[in-house]
Amino acid sequence: MSGQRWGTRIGLVLAMAGNAVGLGNFLRFPAQAAQHGGGAFLVPYLVSFLLMGIPLLWVEWAIGRHGGRYGHHSAPGMLDRLGPQPWLKYVGVFGLFTNLTVAAYYCYIESWTLAYVWHSIVGTFRQVAPSAFFPDYLGMREDSLLAVPRQALFWFLATLTLNVWLLSRGLTRGIELAAKIGMPLLLVFASVLAIRGLLLEPGAGGVVQSPMVGLNFVWQPQVSGLLDPSTWLAAAGQVFFTLSVGMGSIHCYASYLRERDDIALNAAAAGWMNEFVEVVLGGTILIPIATAYLGLEAVQAATAGGSGFGLGFLTLPTLFASWGWFAPIAGAMWFGLLFFAGVTSSLAMGQPVVAFLQDELRVEHRKAALTFGAATLLLGFVCVWLYPGGSFDEFDFWSGTFSLVVFALGESIIFAWIFGMDRGWEEITRGADMHVPGVFRFVIRFVTPAFILVVFVGALVEPVGRWGAAVRSLFTGGGWPFSPTSVIGRVAHVGEQEYRWLDETGEFTRSFVQDATRLLLLAVFIACGLLVWKAWRLRAEERA
Repeated sequence: MSGQRWGTRIGLVLAMAGNAVGLGNFLRFPAQAAQHGGGAFLVPYLVSFLLMGIPLLWVEWAIGRHGGRYGHHSAPGMLDRLGPQPWLKYVGVFGLFTNLTVAAYYCYIESWTLAYVWHSIVGTFRQVAPSAFFPDYLGMREDSLLAVPRQALFWFLATLTLNVWLLSRGLTRGIELAAKIGMPLLLVFASVLAIRGLLLEPGAGGVVQSPMVGLNFVWQPQVSGLLDPSTWLAAAGQVFFTLSVGMGSIHCYASYLRERDDIALNAAAAGWMNEFVEVVLGGTILIPIATAYLGLEAVQAATAGGSGFGLGFLTLPTLFASWGWFAPIAGAMWFGLLFFAGVTSSLAMGQPVVAFLQDELRVEHRKAALTFGAATLLLGFVCVWLYPGGSFDEFDFWSGTFSLVVFALGESIIFAWIFGMDRGWEEITRGADMHVPGVFRFVIRFVTPAFILVVFVGALVEPVGRWGAAVRSLFTGGGWPFSPTSVIGRVAHVGEQEYRWLDETGEFTRSFVQDATRLLLLAVFIACGLLVWKAWRLRAEERA
């Protein structure tokens, strides 16, 4: 694998953009924007992108290309090359743990979209309302939390098989080919749906409000969001999620570049392509179409959870039914673009794990891909099986949110202060096809780590309600009202009326599933750390 290179520059940019462009662009971003005031969310989001997103992209591309020179294509080896400290490689454990565990639940979401493509084509939603279909599909209506939803398991296995097959084909014949096919189709499908949605007229076919109301709500910047810490926290979190920074997948892709291949322009191009897809296309489909049929207030109420699953999998398929002959095509396009967005991202999660097994443990490529598939199957089965009990949500928070911030904070400090900004800046600008503004040297060293640290602390202690009210409560003796969604709130099971592992009938409770999932994730992290320790021990034995 160390001898592999990207076949073309466009293939590299599309693969990197495909890594970043995922389900969050079309589901999570619109929901987060609606939940936090539309245009009020947009300003902190764009500031976070400029001061944290773009600098982290350059840092991760630089770390990746630097590590690739020494034959490392996964985070432990790359970080080990940034300084003499032996503990650096263990920070890179996050780059294995995060990719493996996020891939497990991400492939499950991806499988929903593939199932919905099929059901849209065969006309299932003409006979069964999505609001009734989706809970049954997920096993939410089973009598026991331990029941296995068979249809969901089937589509998960199909999706995972496709991912493993593409990974087994290697960089150019698998990942790059998927990006060259998937990304253009995604853009075409998204453009068609966006244009069709904006042409909806009030009074025709159940349309109650102009879609432009929803579009203006998302796109019209408002400075009010600059004064709300919760909006800043949500915006910065979305930047992490959408760019796939803090995972180790960008590092891996960049490690297959040559020493003087451009990273400054390529990183910026991939980042801005992601922003175009997210803000321009993602912001023009879900919210405007839903607003046209339901009204803006109803849409804001429907996005209270911030995930967009409700609008994407329940509301939109129902609304498509009023589009006549185009309804099944629209459904197939919507869930097809979500599937292509998902598969290009999940492949990027698999490659660092495969590369680690190859580079550090000397596992043959196809066996490495199958090993990744087996591990993802076991972890993903937990998400499928225990989705009603909350296992999926635990994977999403601890792997897909918390770990990203921790790893990004660690790598930004290591890059700027251990590797050093002189060497780091030279790495970013070597072979650059664009002039990187010198101000980013200061931003990468001071602003970005501070920005991430604020996000991390904010996630730890996020309060219920407004931050100002929480501060007043603390200083008046009422204590700090931790939100159930904060890190501390989750660990302490804040908001749960009764915490126990068994109910009156002897059945396992949601609390048990949550705690068991956290222990599983901790065990996976420790196992990844042990694999890194074993790999470096093997290297030492080979040198001896």
